[in-house]
Amino acid sequence: MTTKIARINQIAKERPKEVFTSIYHLINKELLKECFDELDGNKANGLDRVTKDEYYCNLDENLDNLVEKIKKKAYRPSPARKVNIPKANGKVRSLAIANFEDKIVQLAVKKLVEAIYEPKFTNNMFGFRPNRGCHDALKYLNYCIERQCTSYILDADIKGFFDNIDHDKLMLCLEMHIKYRNLLRLIKRFLKTGIMENGTYVKGELGTPQGSILSPVLANIYMYYVLILWFEKEIKPKHKGYIEIINYADDMVICFQDKSTAEETYKQMEDRLKKCGLEFAKDKTRLIEFGRFASENRKRKGLGKPETFDFLGFTHYCSKSKDKKYFRIKRKTAKKKYAKKLQEYNTWVKNNRYKPLKEIMETTKRKLIGHYNYFGITDNSLSIAKFTNEIIKILFKWLNRRSQRKSYTWEELNQMLKIFQFPKPKIKVNIYAI
Repeated sequence: MTTKIARINQIAKERPKEVFTSIYHLINKELLKECFDELDGNKANGLDRVTKDEYYCNLDENLDNLVEKIKKKAYRPSPARKVNIPKANGKVRSLAIANFEDKIVQLAVKKLVEAIYEPKFTNNMFGFRPNRGCHDALKYLNYCIERQCTSYILDADIKGFFDNIDHDKLMLCLEMHIKYRNLLRLIKRFLKTGIMENGTYVKGELGTPQGSILSPVLANIYMYYVLILWFEKEIKPKHKGYIEIINYADDMVICFQDKSTAEETYKQMEDRLKKCGLEFAKDKTRLIEFGRFASENRKRKGLGKPETFDFLGFTHYCSKSKDKKYFRIKRKTAKKKYAKKLQEYNTWVKNNRYKPLKEIMETTKRKLIGHYNYFGITDNSLSIAKFTNEIIKILFKWLNRRSQRKSYTWEELNQMLKIFQFPKPKIKVNIYAI
């Protein structure tokens, strides 16, 4: 089955205008079994609370029944379970947790749709794409600012992007290259399924819910046609000077050489988004002077140091190379992200301080390694070292509250860190490595 999907992907690459009219039959038992195997059984469960292990008990029968319903067009996904996840700014991110069987079908549809549309996405799109990620976006942004004629940055965020995607417009985007009615009907059913929150059903009128397996690729398709493709065809060719957009889901940075071009483009983008039922988040969108000439220009005007901007968890700022000869863009962990990670660890170790010491230490090590893997990027060594010290302080505090008498001195704790081979801060990502 992987071979057949790979063939669809190859056709989409070789013939960009190809319209696919007969692919629904590929959602068969073989593909669904493949999707079942790929799904993580430890993820949260939907409304029916059926786990992967429970579904496996009668796997053949379950998949046969599922295939039959799909063939007869009788399959209808169940409403998702709404879960609210706290954000760093005090707000919450709502996730839609589907039933396990619905996750299987979502993954199958995702594989088909992604095979068709992935080759069409531009190289400046990085969110939720195979073999691309945040570090790739950061490397490309670094290139656009250091190696190109960037003098201004539009740091932009689309307000409630996932929640405000217009279903009818999204379906028109899908119909550009998929003409098979049964597959389109199935996708629309997922969009319209809705969610259950505290026993109340909320119909899906707008948006593609975060937490859905299918949601990221649908959001990328919508972003591509609504903004990215329009930007490539209508903005870049009609303005002089360097312009580039770096997109990650609903978050983006746009580089400009000329301020007037940046201001005009911002207005055009606002109008474009408005036509599609979207808008910029005013509190997260701003135009700043940034680049190799920003420091000198602002100093001459008496404006102080260049402003900074946050993107993908990092604060970006203007700086110089070690020998002070060349302009460098550098980055450090954003304050909000830094504080959130420490708060999360403090809450975890507080709630788990009575567990066996080995378990606490091994989990702490995994958390630190995960932090290094993401935030251990060129120029961020001081930030991750400070983060590690704060983690150790938190660990010291709560280990000494496991009983009424003090459990550890600093010397004893440091000796224990050596025994457990506590990971040291380390730069894992070279921003200049392609």
